[in-house]
Amino acid sequence: MDDVTRSIAAIRAAAPDFRPQTGMVLGSGLGAFADTVQPVASISYADLPGFPRPGVGGHAGRLLLGQVGPVPVAIMQGRSHYYEHGRPDGMRIALQTLQEIGCETLLLTNAAGSLRAEMPPGSIMLITDHINFTGVSPLFGESGDRRFVDMVDAYDPGLRAALQRAAASAGITLQDGIYMWFCGPNFETPAEIRAAKFLGADAVGMSTVPEVILARYLGMRVAALSIITNAGAGLDAAPLSHQQTMAAAGQAADGVRALLETYFAGQR
Repeated sequence: MDDVTRSIAAIRAAAPDFRPQTGMVLGSGLGAFADTVQPVASISYADLPGFPRPGVGGHAGRLLLGQVGPVPVAIMQGRSHYYEHGRPDGMRIALQTLQEIGCETLLLTNAAGSLRAEMPPGSIMLITDHINFTGVSPLFGESGDRRFVDMVDAYDPGLRAALQRAAASAGITLQDGIYMWFCGPNFETPAEIRAAKFLGADAVGMSTVPEVILARYLGMRVAALSIITNAGAGLDAAPLSHQQTMAAAGQAADGVRALLETYFAGQR
């Protein structure tokens, strides 16, 4: 029995009749969104073979099953990062498990640094596209034609439109832009930030892109939100730190919560 099969069995044992439609991955500092869920079951990653063992502050390390409005969801509180182990496919088993238990849609969130003065810390950015600055892929080593994944509209236009409508309805300013993935764990240099701006990025971060590639490989629809926690290196005098990231994400959490609650309420 492989890890996906064992993880599915653990989920079925905890919630036999539950079939989520949407999977979510909560980024640093956004765990409070789980408080909006009408819970059915909560499962530690330690009980789900192949799920990540979070080593980053702000990642609880559990899978929460429940309802947000009318939608059954499976929420991952914590993710695997490439910088933790050097494996871009660290979320492969977790995402395949979500897909196989019923999740057709994947909604991702992350903490990111802004490259635009009009998008300060506390802003929320809807990702429209990405730039993979690392040059690595979670599909390295795959065989067959499925590995040649089409990444046009990887961030599903229909889901993006629904999130924009939800933001307008909730009175929340929702920026949009292109996200660039750096491998971390160190923050970017000012020269790298200048290069990112030149290449067309609006925000930078250390996650999400491998998950998008994997989700598209698995046939899932994807949307993603960046919570802006800082200005890119060299664009602000404030020193960069994970503590700053957590504090700023916490300040933006109410807006993210209202946006997502309104979005899910409209998914009938």
